[in-house]
Formats: sequence, structure tokens, C-alpha cells
Amino acid sequence: MTRPSTRMQNANRFKLGLFATNCSGGLAMTKVPECWIASWDNALAANQLAEAAGLEFTLPIARWHGYRGETDAEGSTYETLTWAAGTVAATDEIVVFGTVHVPFLNPVFAAKMMVTADHIGRGRFGLNIVSGWNEGEFNMFGTRLLEHDERYAYSEEWIEISEEWIEIVNRIWAEEAPFDFKGKYFDMTGVQSRPKPHGGGRPLVLSAGSSPAGRAFAMRHADCLFMIIVDIESLAKETASIRAIRDTGEENDAGIYCISHVVCRPTQKEAEEYYHYYVHDMGDWEAAEHLLQIRQGQQQSIPPERFAQIKERFVSGLATYPVVGSPDRVAEAFHDLNKAGIDGMAFGLVNYIDELPYFRDEVLPRMVRLGLREAA
Repeated sequence: MTRPSTRMQNANRFKLGLFATNCSGGLAMTKVPECWIASWDNALAANQLAEAAGLEFTLPIARWHGYRGETDAEGSTYETLTWAAGTVAATDEIVVFGTVHVPFLNPVFAAKMMVTADHIGRGRFGLNIVSGWNEGEFNMFGTRLLEHDERYAYSEEWIEISEEWIEIVNRIWAEEAPFDFKGKYFDMTGVQSRPKPHGGGRPLVLSAGSSPAGRAFAMRHADCLFMIIVDIESLAKETASIRAIRDTGEENDAGIYCISHVVCRPTQKEAEEYYHYYVHDMGDWEAAEHLLQIRQGQQQSIPPERFAQIKERFVSGLATYPVVGSPDRVAEAFHDLNKAGIDGMAFGLVNYIDELPYFRDEVLPRMVRLGLREAA
């Protein structure tokens, strides 16, 4: 028995997935009446729509408390491993990721949970591994987040934890005989687990990284590297540099994906007007200010002149890359991203159920004509 291929291995040049359907508000900090309500029924309906449209994957956010303000964006979220197990059980082809905060979950326990979801989905489960950054969430778990004056060692320290965690999980998935492990953070004896992942091998692994250390970790251990796009003008150079590391033969052959939020309407004017409405007229700027304070406490180098731009990105899509326009413009933006070295995108919508059918009917056919995707 061999591990089955999934939609993530298909021939589409630009793969697509939904992002954050498990979180209240999705990616938007907005008070519009149609904002996303992340009930189980809503999330399942959105992901079943995505599967029927031919999208490759769905990716949840692991969040343990919200961002205050009037909306408390992401204040209500489903835990992602049990959410993934339920989602793969209710779908047939879409790949479903679970997101794991390395410092919050023992690797032996996590490996068993993930294999369970992988068997339920017959090989369609994937792992999104994150090291965490939100001090308030670390406090909830009684786990220490490094102080800001250690910022130069921050990435290295947490990547070291991640390295050990993923090494243990990979060995649990691969080795039949019990093994011992002694590292800087873990001292384990007689580690074993059955069953192994569905069909052998291991689930697809993705990791998001912006720092050099984070990206190096993703290139060593992940099949997909997810990145935040800050400057579209330098994107091609950035992706080329990542691929240069991968092409040495010493790193995994990881695809490069970005995360985004999309506003698509029949005309460019309508899309821009709706963006202004949900962001500037109805945005929860108090929540954005709170999130900025958290981020600024960790990254004191953020220049004050960028605060307004950063807060707008928080409100519109939690700092993800905005794609706003008509179906032609949205498809062209995806084409531009692909030419710059991006292999796919996880994206949010203000309301997934309301907006995905239009995206399916208008954007996907244009992507086929541009050679980015095959017809579903």
C-alpha cells in the first residue's frame, strides 16, 4: 500500500485553498453584518463548496484568544486537529490541514492525533507547523515566550524547538521499533505509535516563515513554504533566493505559497467600494490597534510611518496580501504572483459561502484561460 496522491500533487500551476474558515471573522476585522460566522455548519459548507469547485486545500488558523475591540476578531475558533478530522470525514478530495503550535502540544500525543485524522481522510490530512508568537496565548498555557531583548535569538531558539518536535514526530510516523530521544527540550524513552500514516510515508507538511531562520526551517522540513508578501516589487527576487536554497539538493523540494484576502466584484469600482466599506467604514480599528501593540512589542523596529498601512492590512485581512478587483483583475493578479515565483495561495473572503460561488464561476475560468489551472 502506497500513500495516495492528492489534489496538492495535481498539475495546476497556481493552487488555491481557503484560509481561516474555522475562525470568527475569518481574516477580516470588520463589523459588516455579513462578516463570517465560523459555526461548524458554515465552515463545512464553505469547504464543501471549495472542494466542488476544484480547490486543492483548506487551511485553518490556530488561535486561542481574540484581538478584543468590538468584534473580538478570531475570539471564537475551533481547535484545528479535531476540526480537520471532522472536515476530512465530511469531504472526499480536498486536502485538510491542521495547525499545531509546537510549544503547546506534546509530539507523541500530536503524532497520534494527526495519524487518526490522516486515516479518516485516507491520506488527505496535512500538518501546518508553527512556533507561535502571541505572548498572551503562551501565558494561557503557562509556557514562556522569550523576552524581546532576546529578539536576535528568538527565531533560532524557537526553530530549535521546532526541529526537535518535527524530528520526533517524523520518527514516530516512520519507525516500527520503539526509540529513545534526548535533546535540548525533550527526553523521551521507548517512544512508539501505531498505526502509521495512511499508506505509509507522512502527511504533507507546511510551514510559514518570514525570518531567515523560519524559512530555513521550512525548506528543511516542509513540503510547502507559506510567506507573507510585503513588497510585490521585490517578490520575484525573494522567491528566487528561496528556490536557490532548495535547488542545492540539500533541502526539500518545497513549493512557495502566499496568504491573501480577496475582494472580487463584477467591476473594479464595485470591488474597491466594497473594500472601503468593510475596512474604512465598518472596520474594527480598535482590534487592529491592539494587534499592532502586540506585534510592536515583539518587533520594535516597525517604523511609525508604517503604522497606518499595517493597521489597514490588519483590518482588511490580518496582514495578508490584498487582491481587490474585477474577475479579470483578480485572475491577472494571480498570474503576476505565479510569474514572480508563487505556486499557490491560501485566501480569505469576508463571507466564504456568499462569495465563493462568484469566485468559482468568474475567476476560475479566467485562470484556466491564463494557463494557471486546468478546468475542474
